[in-house]
Formats: sequence, C-alpha cells, structure tokens
Amino acid sequence: MEKYYRKQITVGDTQVNAFDRLKNSQLLAILQEAAGEHGALLGVDKDSLLKKKLFWALIRYHIEITRLPRSGEVITVETWPMPTTRTAYPRATVAYDADGNELFRGISLFVLVNFETRAMVLPAFSGVEVNGWVRGNELAMPGSLLPKALENSESRVVRFSDLDFNGHMNNCRYMQWVDDLLGADFHADHSPREMVICYHSEAREGETVEMSWALENGAVLCVDARREAESAAMGHGRVFSVQLRF
Repeated sequence: MEKYYRKQITVGDTQVNAFDRLKNSQLLAILQEAAGEHGALLGVDKDSLLKKKLFWALIRYHIEITRLPRSGEVITVETWPMPTTRTAYPRATVAYDADGNELFRGISLFVLVNFETRAMVLPAFSGVEVNGWVRGNELAMPGSLLPKALENSESRVVRFSDLDFNGHMNNCRYMQWVDDLLGADFHADHSPREMVICYHSEAREGETVEMSWALENGAVLCVDARREAESAAMGHGRVFSVQLRF
C-alpha cells in the first residue's frame, strides 16, 4: 500500500466564487474528500468505523495558500497520514497545478468520536491504527485559537442543509458562513493566504450560533463563534474559531 494517496481533480464551475477562484469551503472539501478516499484504502473509512460505533471528526486545520485554482484547471492532490499523537491523527495534503507548481498545502487534525455518546476516543483505546510518516516538508501542527473580544457580531441558525452524515454541521459549511461576513467588494481584491481553523464542539440542527468577528490590520479576519447563551450554559459554549490571513 502506498504511503500517500494521489488524485487529479478538475475544478468545476460550482466550486469557484464570483471571481473565479476556488471557494474556501471547496478547498476544505477537497482536503476532506482526499482524506476519506485514502482512509477507505487504509481500511479506516466511515463504514468500517461505524461498526466500532466511531466516526472521524476534524478539530483543526492549518492551511497555506500560494494560489487558488480557477474553473477548468486540473489539479493534483497528494495526501498522507502523519504519525499519530496521543490524542489525534494528523494528515498532510499538498495540491499542485498542471505545471507542478504548488497551489496550497495543509495539515488537518482528526480525532475519533463515539457515535452514541459523542465523546472523543483516544487512539490508544480506539482499536484504530493508522501508520503515518513524515516527508519533511509538512506545515507546523495547528495550534489553538484563544477566545478574544471582537467588535462585530452576526448570528446564524444551523439548518438541515448544513448537516452531514454525522448529524452535525459540516466543517466546510462553517467556512461559507465566514466568507459571508465580508462582501464582494472585499473579496474582489483579497485572496486568502493562510487559514487556521479550530472546531471546538459540534453544532446541531436548530442551534443558533453567534459569530463575533473583526478584520484586524485590514488583512486578518478573526472569528470566534459560540452557541447562544441558553445552550452554552448547558455545555461547551465555543463552536469554532478562525484566523484567515489575506
């Protein structure tokens, strides 16, 4: 079995934004799908995990972007697992254009969650083994984003179309919400260069999520999202946080 997985993708019209650049949410979808396809080859796909009452959940991303591809471009995506840590399963991904130039690279941190209790299961107790390796050109592991006071606020309600097969809001949908905080005039002249995303707890259908946000120094979008006060009092208040550098 190859240590890494490679696939080619033709970027479609529905994957780009109004300025013919790959949407941030679609970039995350590419990383997620490549990881899932490789996981199937390694025997750790969602169907295999469900037999153990487990599922994969993303908790962090660190992504650096050289250039976002346009509609019709054929890109090559390579992904490989890195050595498992005490708590998580890191995975590296790199994408190239048709000339072999790097487009973007990322590190994602996956954890295993019990489907019934929704509690995280540590690798040592999961029965799930993924043999990882290090090429030597991987990004630094994504760190946490601490809560901070941000001057703007916008609320969104989790709807049915936001959910994935795990019954909670999909990680790609969060990035759609984040992109909507800034209008077309801003996006026309700004393309993201780096993303750090932390997923703190799952959001379920009908929950209201309040996003506090600010555009700092004109080029760094910071977002910290929490459940509404009533729900937060019952559990984890923070849902996700993002630092998006343009």
